[in-house]
Amino acid sequence: MTIGIVGNPDKAGLSAAVTGLVTRLDGMGVPFVIDRKVLPLLGAPAAGRWERAARDLQACIEDSDLLIAFGGDGTMLGVAREIGAREIPLLGVNLGKLGFLAELNPDELDSAIPEILAGKFPVEDRTVLEATTPALPGGKIMAINDVVIDKSHSPRLIDLETYIDGAYAATYRGDGLIVSTPTGSTAYALSNGGPIVTPGSDVLGITPISPHTLGGRPLIIPEWSVIRIIAYSPSDEVMVSADGKVEVLAAPPVEITIRRAAHTIRLLRRPDQTYFDVLRAKLLWVQDARKG
Repeated sequence: MTIGIVGNPDKAGLSAAVTGLVTRLDGMGVPFVIDRKVLPLLGAPAAGRWERAARDLQACIEDSDLLIAFGGDGTMLGVAREIGAREIPLLGVNLGKLGFLAELNPDELDSAIPEILAGKFPVEDRTVLEATTPALPGGKIMAINDVVIDKSHSPRLIDLETYIDGAYAATYRGDGLIVSTPTGSTAYALSNGGPIVTPGSDVLGITPISPHTLGGRPLIIPEWSVIRIIAYSPSDEVMVSADGKVEVLAAPPVEITIRRAAHTIRLLRRPDQTYFDVLRAKLLWVQDARKG
């Protein structure tokens, strides 16, 4: 097994965490490759010692059987999109604030390595969204968390005419619309009143952003549904983003079609922790502030 090591160079603690990992792997005789942008941060002696393992990001992904990503949730999402249809298992080490998608803290990684190599960390398949729009010529947008259509910089409301499997569903009026996977249910959708959806649920969520009606409630639909949205706006542009990254600013009306992608993202999960443990620890789920 070859382990690929990638990370966010802007995160404090990256150098120490990665140095600890590569020293451990080198000592165990486990082959690894490392993102060329990360290697110089380890310092001159270490960078020279492991220069043979340096790769550009795409080559690092292609040469790996397992990827370990150091950073926060943004790092995890970015690496997951780069992995794409290769479906290489991904493990996150949290150097950020929340780290909801990351399984380990840096001080847990050393003891976890033997279990990871022994295959004791289960792999969880997560749904990926695929979105297409004429506003993005020749391209598809992939998202692990969500695809968002919103009003961009305008203070005016937009109308989002929504069809599900060809049938007209609703026209949402508000600041925008979020289409999310179960993974993304605890991200932007949650902050807009959407439900928490456990991983592995075969559903997608449609959550309006600040709807201008009391009846604009979140909607859960089967994950094999095809969603078509036409966004109308009195301003000069509508924004389409994926996982918090702006993909296109386009003049309305903007039409976008969203469906489940043919591939999944495979995340390694620690065997001693459930999804509900993560909810309680990271999001303080159902914790009573009056206690303790």
